[in-house]
Amino acid sequence: MNLNKNINLRRTFGIISHPDAGKTTLTEKLLLYGGAINEAGAVKSNKIKKTATSDFMEIEKQRGISVSTSVLSFNYLDKKINILDTPGHKDFAEDTYRTLTAVDSVIVVIDVAKGVEEQTEKLVKVCKMRKIPIMIFVNKCDREGKDAFDLMDELEKKLGFNISPISFPIGIGYDYTGIIDLVKSEVQFKDDDKSKYKYKSIINDSSKIDDSINKSLKEDLELIEGIYPKFEYNKYLNCEIQPVFFGSALHNSGVNLMLEYFTKYAPPPGKKESKNRIVHPSEEKFTGFIFKIHANMDPKHRDRLSFIKIVSGEFKRNSMYYHVRGKKKIRFSSPNSFFADKKEIVEKSYPGDIIGVHDTGNFKIGDSFSEGEEIEFIGIPSFSPEHFKYIINNDPLKTKQLSKGIKQLIDEGVAQLFTLKLNGRKIIGTVGMLQFDVIKYRLEHEYGAKCSYENVNIKKACWIDTSNSNNEQLKSLINYKSKFIAKDKDNKIVFLADSEFTLINTKHKYEGVIFHEKSEF
Repeated sequence: MNLNKNINLRRTFGIISHPDAGKTTLTEKLLLYGGAINEAGAVKSNKIKKTATSDFMEIEKQRGISVSTSVLSFNYLDKKINILDTPGHKDFAEDTYRTLTAVDSVIVVIDVAKGVEEQTEKLVKVCKMRKIPIMIFVNKCDREGKDAFDLMDELEKKLGFNISPISFPIGIGYDYTGIIDLVKSEVQFKDDDKSKYKYKSIINDSSKIDDSINKSLKEDLELIEGIYPKFEYNKYLNCEIQPVFFGSALHNSGVNLMLEYFTKYAPPPGKKESKNRIVHPSEEKFTGFIFKIHANMDPKHRDRLSFIKIVSGEFKRNSMYYHVRGKKKIRFSSPNSFFADKKEIVEKSYPGDIIGVHDTGNFKIGDSFSEGEEIEFIGIPSFSPEHFKYIINNDPLKTKQLSKGIKQLIDEGVAQLFTLKLNGRKIIGTVGMLQFDVIKYRLEHEYGAKCSYENVNIKKACWIDTSNSNNEQLKSLINYKSKFIAKDKDNKIVFLADSEFTLINTKHKYEGVIFHEKSEF
C-alpha cells in the first residue's frame, strides 16, 4: 500500500470540553462502536465500577477527572482512527494546548444543561487560531437542559461558529426520544440506536412519537431548513462551518451517527509548519515531533514514554533517525501504538499516527526527528507558571527517589522546577493549583517519595537572556538581587519576582538585561 493511500486512511483528532461535559464518556463510546472495547467505562459513576479506558492513571480513577492526555487507536469503516482524549480542567490546560499541535481536527463536547462554558471558549479560540476543523457534539440530551435552538444560538454568539446541524434531538430531558439524521431524514430512537427509520414513516405513525412532540418537531425542522446553512465539506475543512450533532454518550444515543459522519468528513493528516519550511505528509522522508512525555505508564517497569506525532514519510521500526536537538542518530527498537495504558509494538507507522518510544531522559517536549534534516517544528506552546511553592522532602531516606521523580515529572511538562541561588531551596511552579496535588500523589505512589509544600511569595518567573544582555548589568543584577535569582532544570537563569512592582522596577533599573516570560527564546 503506497504512502498517500495510508495517509488518506488516517483520522487523528482531539476531544475537548469544559470539565464534566462527558468528554471521556464519549471517548469510551467511540471505542465501543469502533469495536476496540467490549464494555464502556464511565467517569464519576458509582453504578458502573469499570473506570474509563482513557483515564488509566490511578489518580484519574480516584478523582474521576482526566489529568493527562491519553492516546487511543482503533479501526472503523476502513479508517485508522487516532483519538487524543484531553483533560478538561483548566489546571491541566497545558497538556491540552500541546495536544492540539498533534491533531488534524477536533470534536467539542457541550453539556446540554450548561451550554458553552469558560474552558470551552478558551480551547476553541486556540483551535480557531490554529485553523483546526471543528465538529460539535451536544451531550446529555436525555437530561433536562437548554432548548436546542438556544444552544445553537449560544454556539454562534459565544464561540463565533457558523453552525450546520447534522442531527437534531427529538425532545430534551424526559421527553428525549432519539435523534434525527437531518441529511438522510432518518430517525434513530434512543433505545434502538442501530435501527434507522425514515422520518416520513414516523410522522404517519404516532405510536413511535407522542403527537404533541411530533407537531413541534415538524415546526423545528422547517425552522432549521430556513435558518441554518447546509453542510459543505470544503467550508468545514476551511473552518468556515461547524457541523453540530446531538445525543447522549452515556446511553449510546447519537454517537454512532456522529462517528459515521466524522469518519467520512474529518480531514486526513495535513501539513505542519517548521522554522525553515512547510512539511507535507506525502514527503517520502520521515519527520515527527514529541508533543507529550509520560513517566510510569507502567509503574511496574518504571518506563518513560515520549509520544511522537508522525508528520511525513514512513516510520520503520529499528531504523536510525536523527534527533535534531541532540544532534545524534537513534534507533527505536520497540515503538508502540496505544490503547490507553495498553500498547503493542508496531513495525511501520504513517503520517497522522501517534507512536510511543522508550526514553531514558534524552528527549524533551518539542524535540524533532528526521532522516538527517535540521528541522524544528514550531507552535508547541510553553507557559509561564502562575503558582509557586517550596517543595519539602518528608522522608530523607528517599531523597534519591524524590529527585528522580521530580525530574521525570518536570520533563513531562507537568510543572517547572527552580533552584534558588541563595540557599539551594527548590521551588515548584505550576499553571494550576491542582497540579501540586497531582505531583504529590504521583511522587508517593509511583516513586515511593513523600513531599509537602510551603508557601513562597513569588508572583512571576522571568527567564534572563544571558547571551544578549549587557554583561555588567547582568552581573550587577545577579549580585544585588540574589534572593530573586534561581536556575531552572536546564540551568537557565530565572528572575523570580515577589510582585509586579518588583518586576517592573527591576526591568527599569537594569535596562540592558533582557527578560522573557517563557523559557523558550
